[in-house]
Amino acid sequence: MSIPSFLGTMTSLTHLDLSDTGFRGKIPPQIGNLSNLVYLDLAYAANGTVPSQIGNLSNLVYLVLGGHSVVEPLFAENVEWVSSMWKLEYLDLSYANLSKAFHWLHTLQSLPSLTLLCLSDCTLPHYNEPSLLNFSSLQTLILYNTSYSPAISFVPKWIFKLKKLVSLQLHGNEIQGPIPCGIRNLTLIQNLDLSGNSFSSSIPDCLYGLHRLKSLEIHSSNLHGTISDALGNLTSLVELHLSNNQLEGTIPTSLGNLTSLFALYLSYNQLEGTIPTFLGNLRNSREIDLTILDLSINKFSGNPFESLGSLSKLSTLLIDGNNFQGVVNEDDLANLTSLKEFIASGNNFTLKVGPNWIPNFQLTYLDVTSWQIGPNFPSWIQSQNKLQYVGLSNTGILDSIPTWFWEPHSQVLYLNLSHNHIHGELVTTLQNPISIQTVDLSTNHLCGKLPYLSNDVYDLDLSTNSFSESMQDFLCNNQDKPMQLEFLNLASNNLSGEIPDCWINWPFLVEVNLQSNHFVGNFPPSMGSLAELQSLQIRNNLLSGIFPTSLKKTSQLISLDLGENNLSGCIPTWVGEKLSNMKILRLRSNSFSGHIPNEICQMSLLQVLDLAKNSLSGNIPSCFRNLSAMTLVNRSTYPLIYSQAPNHTQYFSVSGIVSVLLWLKGRGDEYGNILGLVTSIDLSSNKLLGEIPREITDLNGLNFLNLSHNQLIGPIPEGIGNMGSLQTIDFSRNQISGEIPPTISNLSFLSMLDVSYNHLKGKIPTGTQLQTFDASSFIGNNLCGPPLPINCSSNGKTHSYEGSHGHGVNWFFVSATIGFVVGLWIVIAPLLICRSWRHAYFHFLDHVWFKLQSFSSYSITV
Repeated sequence: MSIPSFLGTMTSLTHLDLSDTGFRGKIPPQIGNLSNLVYLDLAYAANGTVPSQIGNLSNLVYLVLGGHSVVEPLFAENVEWVSSMWKLEYLDLSYANLSKAFHWLHTLQSLPSLTLLCLSDCTLPHYNEPSLLNFSSLQTLILYNTSYSPAISFVPKWIFKLKKLVSLQLHGNEIQGPIPCGIRNLTLIQNLDLSGNSFSSSIPDCLYGLHRLKSLEIHSSNLHGTISDALGNLTSLVELHLSNNQLEGTIPTSLGNLTSLFALYLSYNQLEGTIPTFLGNLRNSREIDLTILDLSINKFSGNPFESLGSLSKLSTLLIDGNNFQGVVNEDDLANLTSLKEFIASGNNFTLKVGPNWIPNFQLTYLDVTSWQIGPNFPSWIQSQNKLQYVGLSNTGILDSIPTWFWEPHSQVLYLNLSHNHIHGELVTTLQNPISIQTVDLSTNHLCGKLPYLSNDVYDLDLSTNSFSESMQDFLCNNQDKPMQLEFLNLASNNLSGEIPDCWINWPFLVEVNLQSNHFVGNFPPSMGSLAELQSLQIRNNLLSGIFPTSLKKTSQLISLDLGENNLSGCIPTWVGEKLSNMKILRLRSNSFSGHIPNEICQMSLLQVLDLAKNSLSGNIPSCFRNLSAMTLVNRSTYPLIYSQAPNHTQYFSVSGIVSVLLWLKGRGDEYGNILGLVTSIDLSSNKLLGEIPREITDLNGLNFLNLSHNQLIGPIPEGIGNMGSLQTIDFSRNQISGEIPPTISNLSFLSMLDVSYNHLKGKIPTGTQLQTFDASSFIGNNLCGPPLPINCSSNGKTHSYEGSHGHGVNWFFVSATIGFVVGLWIVIAPLLICRSWRHAYFHFLDHVWFKLQSFSSYSITV
């Protein structure tokens, strides 16, 4: 609802705060009756035009009119109404559209008491710079994500005239070019944020002259070059944030002069070398009070604990994704008594501590993925009773999970023990159901029955283990209240029996992966009750029956993989009508029959269609041209396909990355990180008839097309050259006739082509790609020209070439072989039969050899 107008009757009000109350709409003009107001906050409560009556609030000291968003902003033709607010000290106009308020700058500078001005997410007019500005009191200017009309890509010069500025925030202003050195005029500046821009320069020397700086943030700004040794001049720095740039070189030794440094962020750069020892030394008779150190995702090397081991105030240490290596022992960690967050994954460390070691710190966040910690389960974890995040993936553990691990760590929210060699029956170590929100125990050697879950679990990954028996108890045990689980991955185990029909008690599931088990029987009807389901993978099992009709209700599905089962019957027409959000449809290697339904063409978001190795018949639908996600116009440019979960917790992601097994280049590969960029149609190994529809050539964003091993006839469509994104084409083992269209040479991204064993004729078109393919790609036809060894004759006649892998007979080579054998035996046979002939023959050879030797000796003598 809108802000109620009756508030204007409360004329004695001095403070009115309606921020984040749920109000939406215009500011009522009656607000102007509240002449005693000192404090007015309408943040995220107002939009529309600012009424001029608000200028009656001459006693205001604090005013926030920030709009709801850029979609529902405040509009102001002018800001003249603010000129009467002589006492105003704090003014926030976030999300306001001031593009027509051409005199806003002159109006605001006339406010004698204004100390803070926030114009975040505003649209401001840009015009010629004023010759004179006199912001007599402005100390803080906040211009987060501010844009201009018309657009500009530089810092407005009027900002450099604000000589009393203490804090300047220009985050996300799309500023390009070098960092402007007009900033040197702001001699009183203490907090400077230039992050989120597109500077194409190194850090200029002029910044190192701002001796009062306490906080310098230039992260995510495309900085390059090295960090100058002049950094040591900024001795007042408390926080330095240069992450997510392209900085290179080493950390300058002058950083040791920054004895007040509290937080140092250098992650996501290309910095290298070892960590300077001065970070752990004393400077100016005091220890550096460094509390946060972030060096993640760089190229640092060596053993950092030789330098960092004495930082007793350090609470957050992030060194993951570097080239660090070495042995870390108890002494290296003894002085890190304040450590709470420790992220050091993706390095080559070995932790060597005694079996009775108890750390001097209490961690809340631990990620030592890829360290060598095993073979025993780390007993020191037992002392860390405040842990919320535990990352021990790929740490060489060859042990079972001890019983003591689960109960003392009931506060853990995230647990990752994947890619180890953990063995044993998981249920024997659990006294109670698992209650950790996110559990990843994948790729281990766990066995026995599946564990019970509590209602607190959101994400469970037990894939690639040896869990066996039925999943009946796991799925059907809890029937008293709905389970909260959203992601379930039980792939690649030894689970057997039928898939239980108890899915109605798991209503929040977004992803279910049961692939590569031994499930039999029909698809469980209750799985159709999963209204939130977006990804379902049950490939490589022994399921039978028809296409599951219960899936008609799962309208949110974006990925469905029922491949490698024993399903039969027709593909129902409702698949295309009800599952309109589908991006991946994989029914490969089943026994589906009948026609491909035209309704599949209604799946405008479909990127991957794999119906290979079935018994489908009839024609290829010409309506495939309507699969608009396979065209360049509507094609995705984002590499990942996500499934979105409704819930969100501290360490639980609201999204999962969809992956699927695809046969695209002659082999099966799991596609996940680039699945969003893949477009594929695979109809191979069916019983399809008719011609290849010319309409399919409208799919100019298609990457992979496989129609092989069918009964297709007619020519290759002339327009195939329009499919400029094609990387592989396989039309082999059909009855396609005619010539190969010359336009196929236009396919510059083509890396694989197979038209073998058809009825094609004529010359293979010349092009930069086609002649590089193996001759086997064209055999079994009446083709000529490179790469085949058959020249095209002048009268246009061609010859069939089968090659070494063909099934036909090459009579030229057959006749040559027969002639060679016959001729040889004409000479050899008489010699074997008649002794006198043999003697005469060898006597003749001896005579010839004697003559040759005599001639050679005579020549040498001469």
